[in-house]
Amino acid sequence: MIELLVVRSSSNILSPSFDAAQCVIPVSPHMIPYNLTSWTNAMFASSTLIANQFSKILCLRVCPEVSNFTSIEASSSGSDVKEDVGSSTAAEWENQKRDHRVYMHLSHSLLSPYNSRNCIIRCIGASSTDNFPEETIENTLEPIDHVEMSLSYWSSGGQRDPTCLPECLIYMLHSDLCLIDEIKIQPFQAFFQYGAPIYSAQYVRFRMGYPKLPLRPEQLVSDENEGQLNADDNYTWTYASPEFPMLQENVAQSFKLPHAVLCIGGVVKIELLGRIQKQAIDGLYYICVSHVEILGNPLPRELWVAPCENGVVLKYHPEPRRSNVRCSDDGRSPTNWHNFATRIWQSGAGRGIGWNQALLSRLLFGPPLQLLEEDDDDDIS
Repeated sequence: MIELLVVRSSSNILSPSFDAAQCVIPVSPHMIPYNLTSWTNAMFASSTLIANQFSKILCLRVCPEVSNFTSIEASSSGSDVKEDVGSSTAAEWENQKRDHRVYMHLSHSLLSPYNSRNCIIRCIGASSTDNFPEETIENTLEPIDHVEMSLSYWSSGGQRDPTCLPECLIYMLHSDLCLIDEIKIQPFQAFFQYGAPIYSAQYVRFRMGYPKLPLRPEQLVSDENEGQLNADDNYTWTYASPEFPMLQENVAQSFKLPHAVLCIGGVVKIELLGRIQKQAIDGLYYICVSHVEILGNPLPRELWVAPCENGVVLKYHPEPRRSNVRCSDDGRSPTNWHNFATRIWQSGAGRGIGWNQALLSRLLFGPPLQLLEEDDDDDIS
């Protein structure tokens, strides 16, 4: 027998019940090399991949945040598909096939190349605002420093204690699922005040997650609520970054995350920790921000999420119309399956995952890929 697929890792990051040994798939030698006419072998390989949760494992290796999904929901044309599959064993197999299909779509989106762009679509609110609407959080979305002859920036309320509770800004992203790799923040410099002080924070931290209940229009920035946030317990945060030091400089400061993070739910919270600058006129400490950008890649809208009692559901509902969320700069679709397979191979090799090229080709319904293997000397056992 031949070990066709092996997942190797120094630690188990998948699930408490995951057994890495399950990912060693014995296959008869006659199944290699790949033969387009060997339909039986191809079906066996496909069944083995489904049974061993290949696509889910791949997603987890790329983005550990995928572990937050507690269930899967899918349809073929925008409405739920419910089939009478008979026995419980048959029903379980249908569920496994559904999960495999959805995770394959997710892994394709995660591994497709992209050019980072600003993913913010609107502001949800700020922890405090000194003068609304002149100093609203919505000013941080403006790419220029002046709007209609007025300075464009957000200002917190003043505090006497520079180490009091942090200020925060919360934004909604273009899609329920966004791959985020970098956040840019530019502190505000008050040139109209003596000494042109810069009202930066000492540190910044980022959280990503989803609202426990769908946001209503009145919960977004409005004249009625003056941009004031609802309670933080209205959100579930699935990711928290390390703290990054912020410079007291009037420049767009780049904060690159340790790895590209899958924002589940399309909500990002920017926590501004510690105050540096005191305003001379009232002796209070403020934090002010001119510009914010959350850079990454919105995933296709047919992939979305919904909270449930025990976590969050990953949903796949293809839309009949073409989505304009994901397209390359030259207008071509990035969904090229051969390139996708190559990226799977390269991504897996970089994370201690090994698999057979012929098996990968069968999974993606194409001829064997001509990929160069790196030396095994550096593999992690």
